Amino acid sequence: MASSLYEGGQVPLFRRLPKRGFSNYKFTTRFEIVNVSQLEKFEDGADVGVGELCQAGLVRSCESKVKILGDGELTKKLQVAAHKFSKTAEQKIAGCGGTTKTIRDRQRK
Repeated sequence: MASSLYEGGQVPLFRRLPKRGFSNYKFTTRFEIVNVSQLEKFEDGADVGVGELCQAGLVRSCESKVKILGDGELTKKLQVAAHKFSKTAEQKIAGCGGTTKTIRDRQRK
């Protein structure tokens, strides 16, 4: 009466069954990381977008979302377009006379 879950010392049924339920894994947003120092591959004054990063081998797919981080130094004036920028990356790109443009995603329906 008091404990219907007790099974005489063996592992109870509810602990033997697999756990199922909601996982947020497939809905998470994943970014590919590119550091400012990796942008030195491009020529001075170049327009750098996701397609150019993909062709240069810095990003796996042209469909990827890209985040630019501020690790390293930049000496060239570039116009960079990406999905996200860190504050230090924006400062370093602007410090060389370049510009940053944030790409907006299409909304899911």
